[in-house]
Formats: sequence, structure tokens, C-alpha cells
Amino acid sequence: MTEPTRRALVVGVTGIVGQNLAAHLLDAGWEVFGLSRSGGVPDERVRPVRADLADAEGLRTALREVHPSFVGITAWTRMPTEAENIRVNGEAVHNVLAALANAGSVQHVALMTGLKHYLGPFEAYATGVMPDTPFREDSPRLTTPNFYYAQEDEVFAAAERAGFTWSVHRSHTVFGFATGNAMNMVLTIGAYAALCADRGLPFVFPGSATQWNSVTDVTDAELLSEQMIWASEHGRNEAFNTANGDVFRWRWLWPQIADRFGLRWEGFEGEPRPLERAMAGMESAWRDLAERHALVEPDLRRVASWWHTDADLGRDIEVLTDMNKSRKAGFTASRDTRDSFFHYIDRYRAARILP
Repeated sequence: MTEPTRRALVVGVTGIVGQNLAAHLLDAGWEVFGLSRSGGVPDERVRPVRADLADAEGLRTALREVHPSFVGITAWTRMPTEAENIRVNGEAVHNVLAALANAGSVQHVALMTGLKHYLGPFEAYATGVMPDTPFREDSPRLTTPNFYYAQEDEVFAAAERAGFTWSVHRSHTVFGFATGNAMNMVLTIGAYAALCADRGLPFVFPGSATQWNSVTDVTDAELLSEQMIWASEHGRNEAFNTANGDVFRWRWLWPQIADRFGLRWEGFEGEPRPLERAMAGMESAWRDLAERHALVEPDLRRVASWWHTDADLGRDIEVLTDMNKSRKAGFTASRDTRDSFFHYIDRYRAARILP
């Protein structure tokens, strides 16, 4: 007897994690619906769902016939203040789960958040009392308002009402494949390196002395996707950190990136030298580079997120996570961070996004 096809909904399917999650589900034999505001999908096998997360009625209409058993929520919208982040992103989770409630099909919801759970939101980032590193899942919530907490609370409340299980996945900086994403460090650094090579500029580390010298970790989007699917069977009703399982120093990786692009590099010297300042006004240079190299994305704003890479590399604190809870529960997958970085650089080049 053939097993019935499992059906999944990926919220934010065009994002850096949503694309990878959809691909992993498809490869595992799931029927996948992908929700995005544009209605675009990263893979023709994904069934598109076009809806705005702020439109509760529109979501009910768009999701009426979907009836997923697994829901992966990987989307968020950046707002000017944390109060607005809480309202908009909490409502987005609420609206999706409310739209699916009547069908009663949902068995598990996997919510992606991140280390701002431990560090605080952008407007109060790394201020006040924070837990010691490596961050552990049993640390109490900070007293600062945080949209990640609002998203979690919406999932918890909906799970209590509907009886489904849940998991929360707290990732560090995500390495992955996507364009038009607000938090894409690999592509941002790749675009920076390409512009440096094109303009004969030195490849300058933009961040702080702490990030240059301290150990840190990151999260491969493929690893995060694997953990989200694993948790639907083996990690129910738990929150898990998600990182590659190794640590590194940027002073070790930065020269290797420079070497891959044939660049002269500079490390931390005296103070941070942010990308937002160094790359200001480079939009026309990128358009020219894209035309000469036949790249598919001439809009630099859809390629590089200078502000987010500056925020990550400019931190003046050590940031790394503890993965023991996940390992003890049975999720033992890992990634080599150096290999992960260059794997995605190669994918961006093959896709004609980077020269």
C-alpha cells in the first residue's frame, strides 16, 4: 500500500531559508506549497501561494485548499521600531495559523528565529544583561521587548488551541542561496569582493576587533532546513539552537576569501570600517559590472545587504551557540563553515549572480 503524500507549507519560500527548506522537503517526497507576497517560487515543483502576511482575510482565501500537515515559518518583515516589529511579525504568525485552523490538518509548526532571542532586538542590540556564551536554550527571556518572543507566543497559543506540536529554531548568521534577502552575508561579502576586484580596491574587513579576533559560528541554511524537518518527528515542543557545529575566527577566513577573489586584504585596523560607508554610491558600478559579466541581477540592493553584514561583523561581543541540546536529542548533522561559504559562492557564480 502506498503511503499518502505528505503536504507542507513553507512561509517565506523565496527567502534564504525558505528556498532550502522547500528543496529538502521536495527531495524527501513532500508536496510543497510556497507562500510569498509575490507568488514567486524557487523551484517549479513548488506550488505557489500568493498572499500578504498582514492580510488575514487574503490568507484565509489563499490557504483554504492547502491543508498542510507541516508548516515552516521562515519569514519576517523589518520595521523601523521594535514595537512595530512585534506587532507586524507577531500578527503575521497569528494570521497564517488562524487561516489554517479550520481545516485541522496541521500537525507540526517549525518557526525560525535567531540569536536576537539572546542578544535583544536591533534597537537595543547587545545592551543590558545577556546570558553568557555559548548561548543555551534554557536561558530566560530578556526583559527587552522582542518580536521573536511575540512570534513564539503566537505559535504556543495556536498549538494549545489546535493540538499540533511545534519547534523553534534559533539560527546564527545564515549562509545560503537567495537574492533580494535582507540578511545574506555570503552574497553581500561576495558582491563586496567582486566590486573590490573590479575597482582595484583592497578587501577591507569592515567589522570590530572583537569579531576579527574572537571565535564565532554561523548557520548553513541547508543544515537549518534539515533540523526543522527532523524536529517535526524527533524534537517536538522544543526550542533548538542551530549552528554548523564548528567555530572559526574571521581573521582566519577573511584572507582565504580574499585569495579566492584574487584580492589584497586588510584586517581590523583601529576601528570598524563599515560596508555601508565604503560601498555608498556603488549602484552604478554594480550595474556596469553586471552588464560586462552578463549577470542576472543588476540591482545591487537585491544582492547586498550592507547594513546587516555591518551589524553582524561590527558587534563588540563574542557570539556563539551551544548545540548540545540538539545533539543529545539526536540531531548530529554539521557543516564545515569554510566549505559552506565557498559552496554558496560557487552557486552564486554558477547562477550568474556573482562574476
